[in-house]
Amino acid sequence: MTPKLPTRDPRLLAKPPVCRLGCLVLVRNLRGDVLLVDPDYMDGMILPGGSARPNEPPHLAAARHLHAETGLHLRLAEYLAVDFTPADRYLERLNLVFDGGTVRDDTRLAVPPRHRSGLLGARFVPVPDLPHHTSPAQLARITEALANRSLPLLLHGQRAC
Repeated sequence: MTPKLPTRDPRLLAKPPVCRLGCLVLVRNLRGDVLLVDPDYMDGMILPGGSARPNEPPHLAAARHLHAETGLHLRLAEYLAVDFTPADRYLERLNLVFDGGTVRDDTRLAVPPRHRSGLLGARFVPVPDLPHHTSPAQLARITEALANRSLPLLLHGQRAC
């Protein structure tokens, strides 16, 4: 006998909770330096990435932001950390840190002009220098992601890629 699937209860979709999904990418070069972007609207540098659009798969959102901010095209299918950020200056959200792997030391970054991107630049930062370039929360997120083994992203129970 086939199990009965639950019907969609309209009350569950009437007023979905407000929660943004941040899709970030940890990319390293062969020396082990971490790729960071420098937004003009924040103090300190951050991992490349941004919010997913409604119903956008998170690995595709992360890849879209990474390409828009740095020009890199990377296949993202595994993540390294999940970080819940409570509401303060921004809406509450979950941040997924995807494993962008390792790129060559001579990889060229293509950062769009500041007036279009809101970015002052992007560069690889040596791990010991991260505390001088990031906020404590961003440093903790990066440190945890660097220490973790990647896990597959699942979409409806199947690997994303």
